[in-house]
Amino acid sequence: MTIVLVTFFFLLFIGLPIGFVLGIAGISGLYQIGGQNFLTMAPKRFFEGLDLFTFMAMPFFILAGEIMNRSGITTKIAEFADSLVGYLRGGLAHSNMIASVLFAGMTGAAVADTAAFGNTLVPAMVEKGYSRPFSCAVTVAGSIIGPTIPPSNLMVIYGSLMGVSIAGLFAAGILPGLLICLICMAVIAALGRRLGLPKSKEGPSLRRIFRTFRSSLLALLMPAIILGGILFGIVTPTEAAAIAVFYALVIGVGVYRALTFNDIVEMLIRTARITGVVFLIIASASILSWWMTFMQIPQAIADLFLSLSDNPHVILALILALLLGIGMFMDINAALIILAPVLGPLTASIGMNPVHAGVMIVLALNISLMTPPVGACLFVLSSVTGERIERISKALLPFLAVEVLVLIIVAYWSDMTMFIPRLLLGK
Repeated sequence: MTIVLVTFFFLLFIGLPIGFVLGIAGISGLYQIGGQNFLTMAPKRFFEGLDLFTFMAMPFFILAGEIMNRSGITTKIAEFADSLVGYLRGGLAHSNMIASVLFAGMTGAAVADTAAFGNTLVPAMVEKGYSRPFSCAVTVAGSIIGPTIPPSNLMVIYGSLMGVSIAGLFAAGILPGLLICLICMAVIAALGRRLGLPKSKEGPSLRRIFRTFRSSLLALLMPAIILGGILFGIVTPTEAAAIAVFYALVIGVGVYRALTFNDIVEMLIRTARITGVVFLIIASASILSWWMTFMQIPQAIADLFLSLSDNPHVILALILALLLGIGMFMDINAALIILAPVLGPLTASIGMNPVHAGVMIVLALNISLMTPPVGACLFVLSSVTGERIERISKALLPFLAVEVLVLIIVAYWSDMTMFIPRLLLGK
């Protein structure tokens, strides 16, 4: 075990990509327990780690998000959100949050949300008098709504690995995502006067709401198609993802006429690159996960937690601390793949529903996207806007605090998290 841990942290420290770190550490573990004979298992585990039909949903959801961004659908959604809440103090900040909720039903990645609104809403907020760090902080805080409200790539990974209903996970993510939006809007309202956030001179306008709703209606139908199809058992998540790509292409090419052949080629290349990185992490982590299972590390960690306390509330607190801590330093896809086999049995031992546990784990790792030193959303927004990560992180603190509070609510209030799955799916 020592050799694997030393290898893992050394390679991580010198900056080797996480996919290679996981693979090399896993191979060193195989060699440690069985010598050269066990090395033949590495290619088998590598490919078997990806041999799950539900993983096909991920590239489709990524591509659908790319099409939404490139075709200008994101802008129309932002305009509709602004017509709803733009008249409030800090209206554009509130609009940013509402737009994140609307955009969440179309793509399963926080980074896609960050990139889209970093290019559109952040410049608009700065132009209206908001400070750049605050504008970036609002965008980052809203970005994790995307992978919490379905569809969510992390939920696809978790459900596939742990044999948990992806439809159930999707349904359970709706209320936590909406709660994040509401509590972040409360923070914006509380900071409004102290920070002197701008307030529009125009009041609410039903005419503008109707006009922007009509122009964004085709885009807003997409979440209904995706979620309705999955939750009512009409299509699988993978089929829904493929339908989402087809629908987005029809809108972007046939209705808005905003996409060219070259745009489509570029989006396919970008989707292939993003998918390749994620799949490399999944495949490499499956080698390390097999070694961990062989060495009974999940059981050892579970026994350690249970030895510290037999109180389920204390164990939940330890799990949340572990997730938030590891998420600060590791790619969240890799963290999920490594920790899911460890924490799944542990949460089951304290009586948690597998769907409830999955949403809690996914939300905790999503919050890690906002935290330095390796918060992906921070780096993406910094590169898009040119703002320093330190200044964004400082402005982000109030939002980070309340989102951790939401995580605690999700973890300890199972009835809230499980309300929609029980209502729709009987989970």
